[in-house]
Amino acid sequence: ENGQKRMAGMKARDQAGALPDDFQQMLRAFQESRTLLTAIELDLFTAVGAGADAAAVARSIDTDPRATGMLLNALAAMDLLTKRDGEFFNGPVAGRYLVAGGPDDSRAALLHTVHLWSRWSTLTECVRQGTSVTLGDRRGADWVETFIAAMHKNAAFRAPLVARAIGLDGVKRVLDVGGGSGAYAIAFARSRPGLEVEVLDLPDVVPIAQRYIEAAGVGSQVRVRTGDLRDPSFGTGYDLVLFSAICHRNTSEENQAMLGKAFAALAPGGRVVIHDFILNADKGGPKTGALFALNMLVGTRAGDSYSGEEYAAWLRDAGFAEVRTVGLPGPTGLVIGKRP
Repeated sequence: ENGQKRMAGMKARDQAGALPDDFQQMLRAFQESRTLLTAIELDLFTAVGAGADAAAVARSIDTDPRATGMLLNALAAMDLLTKRDGEFFNGPVAGRYLVAGGPDDSRAALLHTVHLWSRWSTLTECVRQGTSVTLGDRRGADWVETFIAAMHKNAAFRAPLVARAIGLDGVKRVLDVGGGSGAYAIAFARSRPGLEVEVLDLPDVVPIAQRYIEAAGVGSQVRVRTGDLRDPSFGTGYDLVLFSAICHRNTSEENQAMLGKAFAALAPGGRVVIHDFILNADKGGPKTGALFALNMLVGTRAGDSYSGEEYAAWLRDAGFAEVRTVGLPGPTGLVIGKRP
């Protein structure tokens, strides 16, 4: 009887034109996201520490006590905090990732997502104009640090998977173009002693990469070189050239030119590896890659997510043979070509 009543209620609601619950949740998803991003931006979870009430947290982060209490209550409702007798305590996820000194402190990396908020708020105008409308905004040293930290956090987990999927037997020299923190170079060096890896990146990134490489203890195998994707040459004599999370920043024409330079940089038998979001042929999915294309719309001049078919065509046009796609766990994959 209860089931029949429930079904009747759902039918009546549908006939009245009420929005479905899951659709409404999608529309309002930004509310929980903004709540969490604000807490990260304020370093609220560190202030909560081993337990604190709203007044103590507000004093610690220099915010309004009433508003801080409202934010804390919302985070408790989201199960990121627990509340007992007026005091708040970090939940397992917050304690692990969002507290200074936590086991997997991710605050620096997550600040990049905080920075994305303002860019995504311009999406409507970006769709109207066909490009980012905030490219003129200044990106300071703090932005670069948080961006590289975010990329390193993601790459540190995926890099060993990529190294295994590629297979490094017989590889002696690797060029990691736009290698950022050097996470992939570090993973490659650790997986194959004696391998020489060179990271090519912009002047403001090079010192950051050097810190990560030295901290990983692979400085004898990995070196960093200042350069740009648009340099006329990447060098010569490499056994493997890696483009990880690079192609989505570029236009089709820029990627074709870049792959041509990779072909010239490789020794015969060498391979180029593209690691990126790979869309279906019709670009209607997967969802993560399709949404990331919008991230490129709001943040770059003409970046995009590309299909496996597009990557394969560019590689063949550049002269590569034995082109293949390799799936990986998660949202990204590999496209590999070999220089004959």
